Amino acid sequence: MSLRAPVLLALVAALATAPAAAAVDPVRAQALFREAAQLCGQDGGALWHHSLCGPILLVDWTDNTAVANQPDPQGTLKPLGPVFAGMLPPDLVIANTPIEWEGRRWTELLWPLPDDVAHRHVTLSHELFHRAQLELGMVQRDGGNLHLDTLDGRILLQLEWHALARALTAPDAGARRDAISDALLFRHERYRLFPDARAEERALELNEGVAEYTGVRVGLPTSAERTAYALRDLETFIMVPTFVRSFAYATGPAWGLLLDQADPAWRDKLAAAMKAGNPSGLDEMLQSALKLPEPPAASAKAREADYDDTLRPRELARDQARQAHLAELKARLVDGPVLRLPLAGHHASYQFNPTTLEALGAAGVVYPTMTLSADWGVLSVEQGALLDKQMSVAAVAAGTSADRAQGPGWHLTLNKGWSVAPGGRAGDFVVKEAGAAP
Repeated sequence: MSLRAPVLLALVAALATAPAAAAVDPVRAQALFREAAQLCGQDGGALWHHSLCGPILLVDWTDNTAVANQPDPQGTLKPLGPVFAGMLPPDLVIANTPIEWEGRRWTELLWPLPDDVAHRHVTLSHELFHRAQLELGMVQRDGGNLHLDTLDGRILLQLEWHALARALTAPDAGARRDAISDALLFRHERYRLFPDARAEERALELNEGVAEYTGVRVGLPTSAERTAYALRDLETFIMVPTFVRSFAYATGPAWGLLLDQADPAWRDKLAAAMKAGNPSGLDEMLQSALKLPEPPAASAKAREADYDDTLRPRELARDQARQAHLAELKARLVDGPVLRLPLAGHHASYQFNPTTLEALGAAGVVYPTMTLSADWGVLSVEQGALLDKQMSVAAVAAGTSADRAQGPGWHLTLNKGWSVAPGGRAGDFVVKEAGAAP
């Protein structure tokens, strides 16, 4: 979308006298804001009976400079033509995420956004929905999904994706129904093998999967484009290093588009159930809509060969290499001396890449890179931090500096009133508030 010449000239004049807080190109930012407004306008609140329009922050993660589509209540962002520019505080999480800042809930987006129009519009719509998700009462607490880094968990998830792709491209209703039955078979076999899988997968899928579905529905104008993008998601996410936090981006659009065909009222039913605190999973909703029987677990192995008979050998080789890597992580982040940082009850927020997480069994999940903020300060990680399944404590390999504020691949900036003290094991340390017990 291009800007009219008078607006462009006004922006150029403003830039000549503006402070150096506009690393995000304001001309391109204004064009993006117009794209977002157009997408919101086209939806008109129809998909979820709620407008997705609202405050947007475009942020350069390298220096925290930002451009917004409206001013903040405290006046931190200054007018720059029709947009508002300034610097965000260093302790604010910088990511594609909704944030609370200066008394307002924003859609925060990392600059620059994708050049590909479809990808950009889906990303925009996905993140706009996340900002509205709290107002809709549709936020779920994410589960661990550590089973998706096991051999069987990975195989069954990829088989489900193959079946969903077949369902989306089926030539007729009968073929689509058969492929959906197979997708249910592979998913429900995971539920059978891993007792926590149903609740944990449902929680993440209702958070991120529904958001990605919304991105596809609002961001793309035709059924053909939406199906093509859902297939793109299914293909793309097979390539990521781990499925623990990323799987729902692939499954959400597929299950959602299939539900659109089977039960156009499913979104209203889901929203009502989420507000009531008893939602079903997308798979359960589609199974109910099509009145499909529970697939026999004994047929899972037989159906596997019909989709990908090379998958299991590939995953076996990957699993052998993974076990050696996990042993090294366990030695460094569980068995060896560590610095522990409390998260529960300390207003923790996270910035991380969901495609790189590594499950470490009952010990929790390793985040190879992340920025972690809490009441005690900011932890920047480049070589791995372990968060327990409850996300109540983070651990990094113990540092060797005199103040214990840095170590192998991490740096800690503590707020006033917090310090590093000896921990419960020899060589361990813990971040604690002044006067608090270790």
